[in-house]
Amino acid sequence: MRPGAVNPGAPDAKAKSFGPSLQRLLRRLAPERAYVGVIVGLAIISVVLNTLGPYILGKATNVVFDGVVGRRLQSGITKEEAIQRLRAAGDNTFADMLGAMNVTPGVGVDFGAVGRVLMLVLLLYIGAAVFSWLQSFLLNIVINRTVKRLRSDVEDKIHRLPLRYFDSTPRGDLLSRVTNDVDNVSQTLQQTMSQLILSLFSVIGILIMMFWISPLLALIALLTVPAAIVVTTQIAKRSKPHFVNQWKYTGMVNAQVEEAFTGHEVVTAFGRNREVGQEFDKRNNDLYESSFKAQFISGLIMPAIMFLGNVNFVLVALVGGLRVATGNLSLGEVQAFIQYSRQFSQPLTQIGAMANLLQSGVASAERIFEILDAEEQSADPVMENTRPVDRGRVEFEAVSFRYEPETPVIERLSLVAEPGHVVAIVGPTGAGKTTLVNLLLRFYELDAGTITIDGVDITEITRDHLRSRIGMVLQDTWLFKGTIRENIAYGNPNASDADILEAARAAYVDRFVHALPHGYDTVIDAEGSGVSAGEKQLITIARAFLAKPSILVLDEATSSVDTRTEALVQHATAALRRDRTSFVIAHRLSTIRDADLIVVMEAGRIVEHGNHERLLEERGAYYRLYNAQFAAAAAEA
Repeated sequence: MRPGAVNPGAPDAKAKSFGPSLQRLLRRLAPERAYVGVIVGLAIISVVLNTLGPYILGKATNVVFDGVVGRRLQSGITKEEAIQRLRAAGDNTFADMLGAMNVTPGVGVDFGAVGRVLMLVLLLYIGAAVFSWLQSFLLNIVINRTVKRLRSDVEDKIHRLPLRYFDSTPRGDLLSRVTNDVDNVSQTLQQTMSQLILSLFSVIGILIMMFWISPLLALIALLTVPAAIVVTTQIAKRSKPHFVNQWKYTGMVNAQVEEAFTGHEVVTAFGRNREVGQEFDKRNNDLYESSFKAQFISGLIMPAIMFLGNVNFVLVALVGGLRVATGNLSLGEVQAFIQYSRQFSQPLTQIGAMANLLQSGVASAERIFEILDAEEQSADPVMENTRPVDRGRVEFEAVSFRYEPETPVIERLSLVAEPGHVVAIVGPTGAGKTTLVNLLLRFYELDAGTITIDGVDITEITRDHLRSRIGMVLQDTWLFKGTIRENIAYGNPNASDADILEAARAAYVDRFVHALPHGYDTVIDAEGSGVSAGEKQLITIARAFLAKPSILVLDEATSSVDTRTEALVQHATAALRRDRTSFVIAHRLSTIRDADLIVVMEAGRIVEHGNHERLLEERGAYYRLYNAQFAAAAAEA
């Protein structure tokens, strides 16, 4: 980026590890903070109602147990008299337990009280379920909105990335990040967020109730928590690299498949199907091994935590029984505490079970953040230059550029294209011809020098405005899935049907389109199936014609068509070049004889320039290229 350029998509911290990456992912929920506050409130209410349930249910157990014990005692005496008789008989344990109970000697179970307690517990659980459902419903809205914004941010970021980024990133891997990784983040948030919120508040609520009932038993129950934390963190630490590799290899597999399918005809023609299959098997096997290791290692968390939970249950049951026998706790309180201890380990188990999902989701988030963190192209000026750039005078002044720091591509190149002139750029492969027009379009930024249009530095106007004044017809034609009419209209979405028809006639599209099943409404796909290579090129010329640019770039527009179609393309491009400044990159020198200026490039420098006749008279680089081409054609004939 140029000095002073801003990067609006750059975050405060890079995604380098699980903790920071998870925090950064959760920070993306910030725009939904109002919803998040309501969700937290609903979760707290749901947890409170759920947490009260076992404690109140323990009251029902006490009523039943008190009734059973009361019927065994002699009626007509008080509870204190019954305790005295038990002590006199030497049964101090039963006497201690009876002292902690609410019994009436000779009176059985109060089923009415039991029913009222059970009805209250039922209402609590129904309320907890309703609030939990509302919390999940709102959380689903929040997560989907967040992922929608994440997709939009990635899409916007891609449009701000320089072409250099795409040169160094496999297309399949980039598509995998934008689709698979974003979907994985969405699934992770949907499957874990609700449970994590409920689990966190459940642990807090259960701890409060456990200490309320018995601080001693609560401390015993907490003995296994440090062990659970150590087990979870150690296993998660070992599984994280495998989750990272899992999504890295997913991107590599997608890149290889996309490449193989795109070049399927070439692969088949050269009989390389076996090699392609072997390469796929290797990468697929790498993906399998990393996925298996990630799932296997992270899958150890849940069994380990369940084992610790069972150890905790045994300790609580043993000590709790002794406390009931000594009269320090009631049977209902111990029952409630055991339920709490099981519920206490359940959230920890759920968190352990979700650890693999979190690891996978955060690994995908890191891959997405790598896109969001990528260096952007330099920012457009805040205010668009108000000077018009419609005449089309283009000047390259001491322009230097290199893709790699140590390899110069263009060195101190200067060139002037006058309005309405045709400038042909010729030279051997790798001379820098296409790079020159890429610099004009600001697909890449200059290392040195300036490019001006009508005296205005192209860095002083927005890229959108700059490119709206330049039309391109490339060697590699590209059509979108849609009708021929829609593909032509891509050059100017506001064009009328009459404008589209005029452009089609000027580009000779109208000569073949009526032979198609549905004329201009014939649907073609991204590969342009249904029309020939030459017809695809004519459609792209019509698209450029409709855009009505001030400057035209023709990059080997006739290199992949037959002689008859080449004549049509030349006629179409001649009409398109009329009254426009045109840059024509050509290997067929016969197509640029009438150019106003022919520029010969070698190794990023202009070695000759002039018109066709003058360059032939000088017997230099152009003369050698021209004779070599026509000598080869004569030899072939």
